[in-house]
Amino acid sequence: MLNHSVQQNKELITLLKSTGKFLQLSRMQPEYFSQSLEFVLDNQTKVLITAPGIICFEPCLTQGKDIVLSSGVHGNETAPIEICEQYVEQIIREEIVLANRVLFLFGNLPAMDVGKRFIDENMNRLFSGAHSDNSQPVNTERLRAKQLEEAVSAFYQSASQSKQRIHYDLHTAIKPSKNDKFAVYPFRHGKPWNKAELQFLLACGINTILLSGSATTTFSYYSSNTFGADAFTVELGKVKPFGQNDMGQFSAVIRSLKALICGASLELKPFDNSDFLIYQVNQVINKCSDAFRFTFSDDAANFSDFPKNYVLANDGEIEYRCQYDGEAIVFPNANVALGQRAVLTVIPTTI
Repeated sequence: MLNHSVQQNKELITLLKSTGKFLQLSRMQPEYFSQSLEFVLDNQTKVLITAPGIICFEPCLTQGKDIVLSSGVHGNETAPIEICEQYVEQIIREEIVLANRVLFLFGNLPAMDVGKRFIDENMNRLFSGAHSDNSQPVNTERLRAKQLEEAVSAFYQSASQSKQRIHYDLHTAIKPSKNDKFAVYPFRHGKPWNKAELQFLLACGINTILLSGSATTTFSYYSSNTFGADAFTVELGKVKPFGQNDMGQFSAVIRSLKALICGASLELKPFDNSDFLIYQVNQVINKCSDAFRFTFSDDAANFSDFPKNYVLANDGEIEYRCQYDGEAIVFPNANVALGQRAVLTVIPTTI
């Protein structure tokens, strides 16, 4: 039995090295990765697969950055999945060579297979231990969120030396947006915003930044708060089915992330507030009853703004109004579960 297992592993490694199709195998034959698999590429990059959709690369020489690139936490947000899938294939086939340790996480594999945001529950509300809330039933997303947390923890803590920890949790928005690419900067608990990271995001073509004002249970907040990572939730365009993304829209993102993981130099523009549209969260509006309704159109884009005192939503007898002229909406979704965030409102700021 042992020899048979060793032979199977050799065949799987050969298949991976020839095709690079890690994500495809993870989705179609996840049993291949039910046990950890470790091997070394010809360029001496170590590869560690700990579960379907979880793969770590460690080059023999590193610049000291430990980078997590996660995608597919929502299964129908396909553009970032396709971007990361391409990187993984290129690394395994040795078409590109890394200069930093990188952990790729493909989040919600079952939801990808059915083209849905999630199966039972929004995974991006289940981090920082929320997955183990004993008052809620165990489901696919809760188990996976815990597994993803453990992968991040093992990755950061296994680094022999680390100059910087980075985590970009890559998404696409449900709604269209006035700003088709934007990033949410998790709450920093008084630590300064890292302007160098904003300069990198600008090189990715992302100039709209939303500064979070409180702790959350998102994946990026987990890495930021638990491990001090420079972490962001990055929104890249709008939800589309696999194969229907115009990857030309993401050329700056693809180029800049590749430069980051491969250690290539990037000429970053000096930080200037005027290059950015920076917002801070003003209101977090949760859905408290089935009577919750927005007053604006269902197709209202992210960052649509409204005048002061405009009624944004009703929840039974409760009215939610804009507190400032130009207060804008982000992530409006009236179909969330009771108690979850239905919309954020934001106002312009600078750093």
